[in-house]
Amino acid sequence: MDTDTAEWTAGNDGREHRPPGRRFGAWCAGLLFAGVSVVVGFRVADSDGITPVPQLLAFLPWLLVPTAVALLLTLLSRWWPGTVWGVVLLGLLAWFIEPYGKVGDPVGRPVADLRVLTSNVEFGQGTASLVTTVRREKPDVVFVEECDYECDALLKRDLSQDYPHRRAVEGGGSEGSVILSRFPLRPTGGVPGTMGMPGAVADVDGHAVRLQLAHPMPPLPGQVDLWHRELAALREAATADPGTPLVLAGDFNASQDHAAFRRILDTGLRDASRLDGADRTATWPARTAPTLGVQIDHVLVSEDFGASRTRILDLADTDHRAVVTDLTLHEGR
Repeated sequence: MDTDTAEWTAGNDGREHRPPGRRFGAWCAGLLFAGVSVVVGFRVADSDGITPVPQLLAFLPWLLVPTAVALLLTLLSRWWPGTVWGVVLLGLLAWFIEPYGKVGDPVGRPVADLRVLTSNVEFGQGTASLVTTVRREKPDVVFVEECDYECDALLKRDLSQDYPHRRAVEGGGSEGSVILSRFPLRPTGGVPGTMGMPGAVADVDGHAVRLQLAHPMPPLPGQVDLWHRELAALREAATADPGTPLVLAGDFNASQDHAAFRRILDTGLRDASRLDGADRTATWPARTAPTLGVQIDHVLVSEDFGASRTRILDLADTDHRAVVTDLTLHEGR
Protein backbone atom coordinates (compact mmCIF):
# COMPACT_ATOMS: atom_id res chain seq x y z
CA MET A 1 0.00 0.00 0.00
CA ASP A 2 1.59 3.35 -0.99
CA THR A 3 1.62 6.47 1.18
CA ASP A 4 -1.25 8.19 -0.58
CA THR A 5 -3.47 5.12 -0.17
CA ALA A 6 -2.57 4.86 3.53
CA GLU A 7 -3.41 8.50 4.19
CA TRP A 8 -6.62 8.72 2.23
CA THR A 9 -9.45 6.32 1.40
CA ALA A 10 -12.19 6.69 -1.14
CA GLY A 11 -15.80 6.47 -0.01
CA ASN A 12 -18.77 5.11 -1.93
CA ASP A 13 -19.48 8.63 -3.15
CA GLY A 14 -16.11 8.69 -4.85
CA ARG A 15 -14.72 11.46 -2.59
CA GLU A 16 -11.56 11.11 -0.59
CA HIS A 17 -11.99 10.93 3.18
CA ARG A 18 -9.56 11.87 5.92
CA PRO A 19 -8.59 9.07 8.36
CA PRO A 20 -10.45 9.29 11.71
CA GLY A 21 -7.39 10.42 13.67
CA ARG A 22 -6.80 13.33 11.39
CA ARG A 23 -10.46 14.26 11.32
CA PHE A 24 -10.38 14.44 15.11
CA GLY A 25 -7.28 16.64 15.03
CA ALA A 26 -8.93 18.97 12.51
CA TRP A 27 -12.10 19.19 14.63
CA CYS A 28 -10.07 20.04 17.73
CA ALA A 29 -8.16 22.68 15.83
CA GLY A 30 -11.39 24.15 14.48
CA LEU A 31 -12.91 24.41 17.96
CA LEU A 32 -9.81 26.15 19.31
CA PHE A 33 -9.71 28.53 16.37
CA ALA A 34 -13.41 29.30 16.77
CA GLY A 35 -13.03 30.23 20.44
CA VAL A 36 -10.01 32.43 19.80
CA SER A 37 -11.69 34.00 16.76
CA VAL A 38 -14.64 35.18 18.86
CA VAL A 39 -12.34 37.06 21.26
CA VAL A 40 -10.12 38.42 18.48
CA GLY A 41 -13.23 39.44 16.54
CA PHE A 42 -14.37 41.69 19.38
CA ARG A 43 -10.83 43.12 19.59
CA VAL A 44 -10.93 43.88 15.86
CA ALA A 45 -14.35 45.49 16.33
CA ASP A 46 -12.93 47.63 19.18
CA SER A 47 -15.55 46.25 21.56
CA ASP A 48 -15.44 44.45 24.90
CA GLY A 49 -18.50 42.34 24.13
CA ILE A 50 -20.33 40.39 26.81
CA THR A 51 -19.26 37.74 29.30
CA PRO A 52 -16.95 35.86 28.91
CA VAL A 53 -15.30 38.08 26.27
CA PRO A 54 -14.14 40.90 28.62
CA GLN A 55 -12.61 38.36 30.98
CA LEU A 56 -10.80 36.60 28.13
CA LEU A 57 -9.64 39.86 26.57
CA ALA A 58 -7.65 40.55 29.72
CA PHE A 59 -5.45 37.58 28.83
CA LEU A 60 -5.28 38.27 25.09
CA PRO A 61 -1.53 37.53 24.75
CA TRP A 62 -2.09 34.08 26.20
CA LEU A 63 -4.44 33.22 23.34
CA LEU A 64 -1.25 32.64 21.38
CA VAL A 65 -0.98 29.28 23.18
CA PRO A 66 -4.25 27.64 22.02
CA THR A 67 -3.76 29.21 18.58
CA ALA A 68 -0.29 27.69 18.24
CA VAL A 69 -1.55 24.30 19.44
CA ALA A 70 -4.41 24.39 16.95
CA LEU A 71 -2.03 25.41 14.17
CA LEU A 72 0.14 22.40 14.93
CA LEU A 73 -2.93 20.17 14.77
CA THR A 74 -3.80 21.52 11.32
CA LEU A 75 -0.33 20.65 10.10
CA LEU A 76 -0.51 17.14 11.55
CA SER A 77 -3.96 16.57 10.09
CA ARG A 78 -3.05 18.31 6.81
CA TRP A 79 -6.04 20.62 7.07
CA TRP A 80 -4.66 23.41 4.92
CA PRO A 81 -7.59 25.86 5.13
CA GLY A 82 -7.27 25.58 8.90
CA THR A 83 -3.57 26.35 8.63
CA VAL A 84 -4.40 29.58 6.83
CA TRP A 85 -6.99 30.38 9.52
CA GLY A 86 -4.38 29.85 12.24
CA VAL A 87 -1.76 31.98 10.53
CA VAL A 88 -4.24 34.85 10.22
CA LEU A 89 -5.15 34.56 13.91
CA LEU A 90 -1.49 34.54 14.94
CA GLY A 91 -0.89 37.66 12.86
CA LEU A 92 -3.83 39.49 14.44
CA LEU A 93 -2.77 38.50 17.94
CA ALA A 94 0.79 39.66 17.29
CA TRP A 95 -0.55 42.99 16.02
CA PHE A 96 -2.78 43.58 19.03
CA ILE A 97 -0.12 42.55 21.54
CA GLU A 98 1.89 45.61 20.53
CA PRO A 99 1.66 48.43 23.11
CA TYR A 100 -1.26 50.81 22.68
CA GLY A 101 -1.31 54.55 23.24
CA LYS A 102 0.78 57.61 22.66
CA VAL A 103 4.41 58.05 23.63
CA GLY A 104 6.77 60.96 23.32
CA ASP A 105 8.81 63.41 25.32
CA PRO A 106 7.04 66.36 26.95
CA VAL A 107 7.72 69.86 25.68
CA GLY A 108 8.97 72.63 27.91
CA ARG A 109 11.57 72.66 30.62
CA PRO A 110 11.29 70.36 33.66
CA VAL A 111 9.91 72.17 36.71
CA ALA A 112 9.22 69.47 39.33
CA ASP A 113 9.84 65.82 40.17
CA LEU A 114 7.60 63.44 42.06
CA ARG A 115 7.54 59.72 42.73
CA VAL A 116 4.16 58.00 42.61
CA LEU A 117 3.19 54.58 43.97
CA THR A 118 -0.12 52.77 43.57
CA SER A 119 -1.11 49.60 45.38
CA ASN A 120 -4.25 47.51 45.84
CA VAL A 121 -3.86 45.96 49.30
CA GLU A 122 -6.71 43.41 48.91
CA PHE A 123 -9.24 44.29 51.62
CA GLY A 124 -6.46 45.87 53.69
CA GLN A 125 -4.52 42.61 54.09
CA GLY A 126 -1.36 43.96 52.44
CA THR A 127 -1.22 47.22 54.43
CA ALA A 128 1.74 46.26 56.62
CA SER A 129 3.74 45.25 53.55
CA LEU A 130 2.74 48.50 51.84
CA VAL A 131 3.97 50.56 54.79
CA THR A 132 7.36 48.80 54.57
CA THR A 133 7.49 49.42 50.83
CA VAL A 134 6.55 53.08 51.17
CA ARG A 135 9.27 53.63 53.75
CA ARG A 136 11.80 52.00 51.43
CA GLU A 137 10.72 53.62 48.15
CA LYS A 138 9.84 57.04 49.63
CA PRO A 139 7.18 58.05 47.07
CA ASP A 140 5.77 61.56 47.20
CA VAL A 141 2.21 60.43 46.44
CA VAL A 142 0.64 57.07 47.33
CA PHE A 143 -2.63 55.73 45.90
CA VAL A 144 -4.11 52.90 47.98
CA GLU A 145 -7.06 50.81 46.82
CA GLU A 146 -9.17 48.40 48.93
CA CYS A 147 -8.05 50.19 52.07
CA ASP A 148 -10.57 49.17 54.70
CA TYR A 149 -11.05 50.81 58.11
CA GLU A 150 -8.12 48.95 59.70
CA CYS A 151 -5.90 49.82 56.74
CA ASP A 152 -6.87 53.48 57.03
CA ALA A 153 -6.09 53.49 60.74
CA LEU A 154 -2.71 51.81 60.19
CA LEU A 155 -1.73 54.32 57.51
CA LYS A 156 -2.69 57.20 59.82
CA ARG A 157 -0.64 55.71 62.64
CA ASP A 158 2.49 54.79 60.69
CA LEU A 159 2.69 57.26 57.80
CA SER A 160 0.95 60.48 58.85
CA GLN A 161 4.22 62.12 59.86
CA ASP A 162 5.75 61.63 56.39
CA TYR A 163 2.44 62.09 54.57
CA PRO A 164 0.53 64.82 56.39
CA HIS A 165 -1.92 65.37 53.52
CA ARG A 166 -4.57 62.86 52.55
CA ARG A 167 -7.85 62.35 50.73
CA ALA A 168 -9.88 59.27 51.58
CA VAL A 169 -13.14 57.52 50.94
CA GLU A 170 -13.69 55.41 54.01
CA GLY A 171 -15.26 52.00 53.67
CA GLY A 172 -15.04 48.36 54.58
CA GLY A 173 -13.66 45.59 52.41
CA SER A 174 -12.87 46.83 48.91
CA GLU A 175 -14.78 50.11 49.22
CA GLY A 176 -12.16 52.24 50.97
CA SER A 177 -9.44 54.16 49.11
CA VAL A 178 -6.80 56.69 50.17
CA ILE A 179 -4.45 59.19 48.55
CA LEU A 180 -1.44 60.06 50.71
CA SER A 181 0.75 63.02 49.81
CA ARG A 182 3.81 64.94 50.93
CA PHE A 183 2.40 67.89 49.01
CA PRO A 184 -0.51 70.03 50.20
CA LEU A 185 -3.83 68.87 48.76
CA ARG A 186 -6.98 70.70 47.79
CA PRO A 187 -9.99 68.34 47.74
CA THR A 188 -12.02 67.67 44.61
CA GLY A 189 -15.21 65.71 44.15
CA GLY A 190 -13.42 62.61 42.95
CA VAL A 191 -15.28 60.08 40.80
CA PRO A 192 -18.43 58.40 42.09
CA GLY A 193 -18.33 54.62 42.01
CA THR A 194 -19.13 51.41 43.82
CA MET A 195 -15.66 51.56 45.37
CA GLY A 196 -14.02 54.77 46.57
CA MET A 197 -12.24 56.92 43.99
CA PRO A 198 -11.10 60.12 45.74
CA GLY A 199 -9.46 63.03 43.96
CA ALA A 200 -7.41 66.09 44.85
CA VAL A 201 -5.27 68.87 43.44
CA ALA A 202 -1.71 68.80 44.75
CA ASP A 203 0.60 71.79 45.07
CA VAL A 204 3.81 70.29 43.66
CA ASP A 205 6.51 72.90 44.22
CA GLY A 206 4.10 75.64 43.28
CA HIS A 207 2.51 73.77 40.35
CA ALA A 208 -1.05 72.44 40.45
CA VAL A 209 -1.32 68.72 39.64
CA ARG A 210 -4.61 66.85 39.62
CA LEU A 211 -4.56 63.50 41.40
CA GLN A 212 -7.31 60.98 40.77
CA LEU A 213 -7.47 57.47 42.17
CA ALA A 214 -8.97 54.79 39.90
CA HIS A 215 -10.79 51.71 41.17
CA PRO A 216 -13.77 50.79 39.00
CA MET A 217 -15.66 47.57 39.49
CA PRO A 218 -14.14 44.53 37.76
CA PRO A 219 -15.96 43.04 34.74
CA LEU A 220 -17.67 40.29 36.71
CA PRO A 221 -20.42 38.29 35.01
CA GLY A 222 -23.58 40.33 35.24
CA GLN A 223 -21.66 43.53 36.04
CA VAL A 224 -19.94 44.32 32.75
CA ASP A 225 -22.23 47.32 32.16
CA LEU A 226 -21.31 48.72 35.58
CA TRP A 227 -17.61 48.24 34.80
CA HIS A 228 -18.10 50.13 31.53
CA ARG A 229 -19.94 52.98 33.24
CA GLU A 230 -17.30 53.45 35.91
CA LEU A 231 -14.46 53.39 33.39
CA ALA A 232 -16.42 55.92 31.34
CA ALA A 233 -16.70 58.12 34.45
CA LEU A 234 -12.91 57.98 34.81
CA ARG A 235 -12.58 59.00 31.18
CA GLU A 236 -14.83 61.98 31.79
CA ALA A 237 -12.72 62.94 34.81
CA ALA A 238 -9.59 62.73 32.67
CA THR A 239 -10.99 65.34 30.28
CA ALA A 240 -12.62 67.60 32.89
CA ASP A 241 -9.71 70.05 33.29
CA PRO A 242 -7.31 69.69 30.36
CA GLY A 243 -5.30 72.73 31.43
CA THR A 244 -4.06 71.10 34.65
CA PRO A 245 -1.51 68.25 34.61
CA LEU A 246 -3.07 64.95 35.70
CA VAL A 247 -1.96 61.76 37.42
CA LEU A 248 -4.66 59.08 37.21
CA ALA A 249 -3.52 55.99 39.06
CA GLY A 250 -4.85 52.83 40.65
CA ASP A 251 -6.38 49.45 39.94
CA PHE A 252 -8.32 49.93 36.70
CA ASN A 253 -9.47 46.31 36.50
CA ALA A 254 -8.70 46.67 32.80
CA SER A 255 -5.77 46.29 30.44
CA GLN A 256 -4.89 47.81 27.08
CA ASP A 257 -6.83 44.95 25.47
CA HIS A 258 -10.10 46.37 26.79
CA ALA A 259 -11.81 48.97 24.61
CA ALA A 260 -13.11 50.86 27.67
CA PHE A 261 -9.56 51.34 28.94
CA ARG A 262 -8.27 52.36 25.51
CA ARG A 263 -10.92 55.10 25.50
CA ILE A 264 -9.16 56.57 28.56
CA LEU A 265 -5.79 56.44 26.81
CA ASP A 266 -7.38 58.07 23.77
CA THR A 267 -7.91 61.24 25.81
CA GLY A 268 -4.15 61.77 25.51
CA LEU A 269 -3.07 60.12 28.75
CA ARG A 270 0.03 57.95 28.69
CA ASP A 271 0.83 54.87 30.70
CA ALA A 272 4.01 55.42 32.70
CA SER A 273 4.83 51.72 32.32
CA ARG A 274 4.90 52.09 28.56
CA LEU A 275 6.87 55.34 28.67
CA ASP A 276 9.56 53.51 30.61
CA GLY A 277 9.49 50.16 28.78
CA ALA A 278 7.56 48.18 31.41
CA ASP A 279 4.39 47.75 29.36
CA ARG A 280 2.56 44.42 29.73
CA THR A 281 4.38 43.66 32.98
CA ALA A 282 1.77 41.69 34.92
CA THR A 283 0.43 43.20 38.14
CA TRP A 284 -2.38 40.70 38.82
CA PRO A 285 -2.75 38.00 40.06
CA ALA A 286 0.39 38.38 42.14
CA ARG A 287 0.57 34.64 42.87
CA THR A 288 1.38 33.80 39.23
CA ALA A 289 2.83 37.11 38.01
CA PRO A 290 5.06 37.92 36.24
CA THR A 291 4.95 34.55 34.47
CA LEU A 292 1.19 34.49 34.06
CA GLY A 293 -0.96 37.53 34.60
CA VAL A 294 -2.20 40.83 33.25
CA GLN A 295 -1.35 44.49 33.78
CA ILE A 296 -4.41 46.12 35.32
CA ASP A 297 -2.69 48.49 37.76
CA HIS A 298 -1.55 51.64 36.01
CA VAL A 299 -0.15 55.11 36.53
CA LEU A 300 -1.55 57.25 33.70
CA VAL A 301 -0.21 60.76 33.17
CA SER A 302 -0.99 63.71 30.94
CA GLU A 303 1.55 64.68 28.31
CA ASP A 304 3.04 67.22 30.72
CA PHE A 305 4.96 64.38 32.36
CA GLY A 306 7.94 62.23 31.56
CA ALA A 307 8.40 58.92 33.36
CA SER A 308 11.46 56.96 34.42
CA ARG A 309 12.43 54.09 36.74
CA THR A 310 9.00 52.49 36.56
CA ARG A 311 9.02 49.31 38.60
CA ILE A 312 6.52 46.59 39.46
CA LEU A 313 6.94 45.54 43.09
CA ASP A 314 5.86 42.42 44.97
CA LEU A 315 3.99 42.97 48.22
CA ALA A 316 3.00 40.34 50.77
CA ASP A 317 -0.62 39.43 51.54
CA THR A 318 -2.23 41.01 48.48
CA ASP A 319 -3.18 39.68 45.07
CA HIS A 320 -1.84 42.80 43.31
CA ARG A 321 1.68 44.00 42.66
CA ALA A 322 2.44 47.66 43.25
CA VAL A 323 3.55 50.13 40.59
CA VAL A 324 6.05 52.87 41.39
CA THR A 325 7.35 55.43 38.91
CA ASP A 326 9.37 58.64 38.91
CA LEU A 327 7.62 61.48 37.11
CA THR A 328 9.03 64.77 35.86
CA LEU A 329 6.60 67.63 35.31
CA HIS A 330 7.41 69.91 32.37
CA GLU A 331 6.37 73.49 31.93
CA GLY A 332 3.37 74.25 29.75
CA ARG A 333 2.27 72.62 26.50
